[in-house]
Amino acid sequence: MDLYLDRLLNLPNTTVESFTEEENKITLKLRFLQDEITCPHCNTHGGKLKQNRPILIRDLSVFGKIVYLNTPRRQFYCQHCQRHFTEKLPFVDWERRYTQRYEEYVYQRVQSAVWSRNKSR
Repeated sequence: MDLYLDRLLNLPNTTVESFTEEENKITLKLRFLQDEITCPHCNTHGGKLKQNRPILIRDLSVFGKIVYLNTPRRQFYCQHCQRHFTEKLPFVDWERRYTQRYEEYVYQRVQSAVWSRNKSR
C-alpha cells in the first residue's frame, strides 16, 4: 500500500494492505510478501496454503492511539511429509496476541516504575 507505512512498521516480509482509524484505535491490515514457506518438519520449501484465519495483534501505540495489526494466520500442508503446520511470525512469540516490541515496551515501563518506587523509599 504505502512504502512509508511499511518502513515505519518495520516488520519483515510484510506490507500494509489497508488501515482503519477510529476515535482511539488504528488497525493496520497486513499482507505477507512470500506465498510459500519452508516446512518446519522436513525443511522442504513450498507448503500448500490450507487456510488463513486473521488475528488481531497489539502493537506499540502511535500518536496517542492504540495500534492493532490485522495479521494473516496461515496454515499450510506439506505434500512432502504430509503434515500440517502453522506459520511462525517472526515479530510475535508463539500463542501471544502482541508484538515482541510491545512486550519489551511494557517490560521497560514496569522496570522503570519499580525502580522509581524503590528509589523513593
